[in-house]
Amino acid sequence: MRTGSEPVTARSPLRMRFWLSIWGLIWAGGGLVVFLLTSHPHWAALCGVLLLIVVVDLVVVVRHIRQGPHYQPGRDIPPYEPVHEDHRSGPKGRDRERDTP
Repeated sequence: MRTGSEPVTARSPLRMRFWLSIWGLIWAGGGLVVFLLTSHPHWAALCGVLLLIVVVDLVVVVRHIRQGPHYQPGRDIPPYEPVHEDHRSGPKGRDRERDTP
């Protein structure tokens, strides 16, 4: 079903990204160790930077997986409308007068 808001409601295959990140972690870590042992500091630095990028991506993917179906819906969950929050109206469901000191 197309709604016209696909870039906002796009879903990422997080489990696939998780396993690809694990694969990249193994290869970048292995390359780092091999290049350090063979005295190639520039290649080791490149593998170290790649390893850092892979770790950051892995942390983001795990965080989104743990946030539940909003980020990792199943096939039986229909597309959702994006959340539009009005930051000027204050917290929802609370009395604004109680919040002021």
